Amino acid sequence: MKAFVFPGQGAQFVGMGKELYENNPKAHELFEKANEVLGFRITDLMFNGTEDDLKQTKVTQPAVFLHSVILALTMGDEFRPDAVAGHSLGEFSALVAAGALSFEEGLKLVEARALAMQKACEATPSTMAAIIGLDDAKIEEVCAAIDDVCVAANYNCPGQVVISGTFAAIEAACEKLKEAGARRALPLKVGGAFHSPLMEPARAELAKAIDEARFSAPICPIYQDVDAKPHTDPEEIKQNLVKQLTAPVRWSQIMAAMVADGLTEVVEVGPGKVLQGLFGRTYRDLQVTGIQ
Repeated sequence: MKAFVFPGQGAQFVGMGKELYENNPKAHELFEKANEVLGFRITDLMFNGTEDDLKQTKVTQPAVFLHSVILALTMGDEFRPDAVAGHSLGEFSALVAAGALSFEEGLKLVEARALAMQKACEATPSTMAAIIGLDDAKIEEVCAAIDDVCVAANYNCPGQVVISGTFAAIEAACEKLKEAGARRALPLKVGGAFHSPLMEPARAELAKAIDEARFSAPICPIYQDVDAKPHTDPEEIKQNLVKQLTAPVRWSQIMAAMVADGLTEVVEVGPGKVLQGLFGRTYRDLQVTGIQ
């Protein structure tokens, strides 16, 4: 089984997609269509902006989505997945690449998601932290004992979990997790507590946009973040996408499920090499590559 996987927020870099825009006429056309749909020239920020420009959630999410999706849509016959998956935002890229959503509908949903998340972050200041070297169950136990909102948000790979919550809760949890044996507890520079109950206002807002979007059956199963299971039914896919904002990203479980289902080759499509690293470190027998 060959899977194509798509990165999430945090993979962005200045200059992303520029070569593609300049050298591929179809890519050029799609980037210009995106500028039109968004109502501002996101290409200017992607190709020549500053790191701070790219860090704004309303820019980051469409930028990573566009780089990934346009790469996939210009691959032609090379894009033949037996399965797809995406980390958080990357799930939207995966759905467009696999034909479940049109390019424009996907971009509009990503824009709506970014704006809704930005608003939720501003309403309740919150953050995330990466916990290295502790098992999942212990992390969940410590988070559950914290008074304020504090949850496991990203199960990235065995021994690497990101927690999400209010500033005070994350600070307290980091101390307790280090006491419990975590090798490291690193606060992350993010806009807010993604994939936690604090994203509920964003989830409610995005649910309406997802409900109104037109979904089709994808060309192959998509392993979704909320349950790490393969899906092809458009209604199930929509429901899982709505849940995704307040539920954890189960990437460890997606990798394990894909391997159990016969995975032999993984191709990461889009900026960065985060997902290649997670697959490569966890399953050394896999053929892991990337396309940027």
